[in-house]
Amino acid sequence: MKSLFLAVFSFFPIFCFAQQNEIEAITKTVNLYFEGMIQRDRTMLEEAFHPEARLIGYRGENFTVTAFEGWANGTVEGDPRNPAQYLNSIKSLRIAGYTASVETELHWPGIYYYDFLTLIKVEGKWKIVHKTWYEELR
Repeated sequence: MKSLFLAVFSFFPIFCFAQQNEIEAITKTVNLYFEGMIQRDRTMLEEAFHPEARLIGYRGENFTVTAFEGWANGTVEGDPRNPAQYLNSIKSLRIAGYTASVETELHWPGIYYYDFLTLIKVEGKWKIVHKTWYEELR
């Protein structure tokens, strides 16, 4: 029994380290999404999202389903935003194998977004494959 206990707990630090690496990689991907929107940087958005990603939510009263390409085209238009006016944060993160879900809050001038992101690990990199959002005017 003692040897079983030692065997199990000898792998615990390895598991925790591996899990921490995944959390950091997912956080990096979500932060690329945040920064890509603020900077209107297409390269950052493409690094964060899978090209087949879908974005689903309401624009006011209108239900929308948007392919990544169309969303990214609209997001990168215009001048970069002032980062001091935008507060984006990860509220929860859950990993199950090669999938993850992340809940985020984005406090932007005049609007609040609550995003539910689904990520999948593709070729060793975490990519956002789905975004569902709720928006609230402030």
